[in-house]
Amino acid sequence: MTAQNKISEFASISKQVSALREQVKNANADIRSHVEKRDKLNEKNKKLRREIRKFKNERDTLNEKVKTLKQQRYEARLKIRAHIEEIKAHNQKITYLKKKTSRESRRELQKEFDAIEWKIQTTSLDKEEEKRLMECVKQLETQLSIYKRIDQHVKKISELQRELEAFEATTDAAHQKLTEIAERSQDIHAKMMAKIAEYNDIKAEADGLHCNYIQAKEHVKAIREKIEKLAEQKQKLQAAIREEDKKRKKRVEQALKEKIGSQAKGKLERGEKLSWNEFKMLLDEESEDSQA
Repeated sequence: MTAQNKISEFASISKQVSALREQVKNANADIRSHVEKRDKLNEKNKKLRREIRKFKNERDTLNEKVKTLKQQRYEARLKIRAHIEEIKAHNQKITYLKKKTSRESRRELQKEFDAIEWKIQTTSLDKEEEKRLMECVKQLETQLSIYKRIDQHVKKISELQRELEAFEATTDAAHQKLTEIAERSQDIHAKMMAKIAEYNDIKAEADGLHCNYIQAKEHVKAIREKIEKLAEQKQKLQAAIREEDKKRKKRVEQALKEKIGSQAKGKLERGEKLSWNEFKMLLDEESEDSQA
């Protein structure tokens, strides 16, 4: 390869290196852009994660309340069913007891009982009459005791109905509150899912930017490796060009020395005066010849 070819190749490599360095500069700008955008998106996703956790905690708290209210409503309904069954049982007992009562009304029985009691207490009776009246009192007491038992069942039914109404009110209130909380929970869940969808979209975009960042770094690495190889070629060419230039200068100097030496010899032969350089050069030639 001639010196001119080497110089041309050196210039070509320098041009390639400049172009590659420009590519590195542009790629680094892209990397910075990818990193900035990715970091902004990741920061936005941090905020979204906090919002999602907040929605989730709120939703979970409401769901626990819903669970508790459902359990309360379930227990109240069990009590309602139990009270209804108990009321039915008392009504059945009342129906059964009414069948055992006489055709006379309770008032008539009580009036008759009071009259006999009064008669026994205020009238002098023989033993037979007193025995008969006591038997009547006993029968009347039996009849009146049935009414008392009926009264007890009626009273118990009233108590159960009051409790039943309270349970039903509790059930209705629990159901209404449950419905309200469930609606709030669904609303919060919908908002949370929207945030999750937004988070996933941003994450996908951030992941894409990160992938671009990695690719750009690999691209820069490959360019830098190429620059290093070209730089090695430049160094070798520079060394070769310097060596070639050194040889060329040496040849020029040698030719010049030979020319001056020839001119000095001609002057010396002609008896002309020599310059100091011409004289010195002749001395150097003689010294070189003697050493040889």
